[in-house]
Amino acid sequence: MSTGALPEQRIALVDLLDRLLAGGVVLTGDLTLRIADVDLVRIDLRALISSVNDTVPAPWEEK
Repeated sequence: MSTGALPEQRIALVDLLDRLLAGGVVLTGDLTLRIADVDLVRIDLRALISSVNDTVPAPWEEK
């Protein structure tokens, strides 16, 4: 009788970060500071995190 659950697999945090950075990670988030139903501060975060190596050119000029 199969429950359809995936088998549990343990992975080191370093290995997980290596796998994520190899393909790239996109982080998005919204933060709003509100007092008495008045928005005081709103922060939108959008970030792309990826590993860099010699085959990927740097976005800035090296001097």
